[in-house]
Amino acid sequence: MSEQSPALTYTSYLALDEILGAQRPRSDEHDEVLFIIIHQVYELWFKELLHELRHLQARLEASDTPHAVQTVHRVLTIFKVAVAQIDVLETMTPRQFTQFRVRLDAASGFQSAQFRELEAVLGRRDPAVAEHYPEGSEARQRIADAMSRPSLYDSFLRYLAAHGYPVPEALLERDVRLPAEPSEELQKVLLQAYRDDGGCAQAAERLVDVDEIIQEWRYRHLKMVERTIGAKIGTGGSAGAAYLRDTLFTPMFPDLWAVRSEL
Repeated sequence: MSEQSPALTYTSYLALDEILGAQRPRSDEHDEVLFIIIHQVYELWFKELLHELRHLQARLEASDTPHAVQTVHRVLTIFKVAVAQIDVLETMTPRQFTQFRVRLDAASGFQSAQFRELEAVLGRRDPAVAEHYPEGSEARQRIADAMSRPSLYDSFLRYLAAHGYPVPEALLERDVRLPAEPSEELQKVLLQAYRDDGGCAQAAERLVDVDEIIQEWRYRHLKMVERTIGAKIGTGGSAGAAYLRDTLFTPMFPDLWAVRSEL
């Protein structure tokens, strides 16, 4: 007779021993634990966002408007929580961060492979990003794979076409490894979808919401970095605030913004 497995408990189901044992500060400074936990929570949210965005793409490509819109709502809510967490991080003063910053060595949030993968799913195409990770590493491969698959916007274009809108064939068959370029032809299609004021217009507006919350995240992240380290070089040798400032106001879905003045 085989031995019975131990009964499932709250602790074992959530793997709490592993999770709560994963905070390993490199100093005795009080605030380092907060810094670690905040960033670990971000990585968990990034994992969930990737999970939800894959589902969103599947729902769009299945022309499933209700569940696509519902999934976008969840994505937006998660992003709002991620932005709000910056309030907690900003309770740490620049001096408190400086007390343990040197212990971080080359570690930096810019090395978050999940965030780079998330950007790729949303449409960013910059092969140089993957080069920051060791050749042959899982992180580098995941980012490269994400840049080789259709982005969320590609899935949205297929969704529009499935609903009878004349999305240019060249856009539906484009090389998804390249960044999407603004298209006047596509903007005419989007205007028609907005004027019809149906499910496609609702899906389009929810993608605008996603674009907006990402820009809010970038802005809050920038101000948090400026508040904490000013114009100093970022942890791990990154450009710090200067790099973050360059990413502001770069929309993921430029065509959806371009049509605003015509609505």
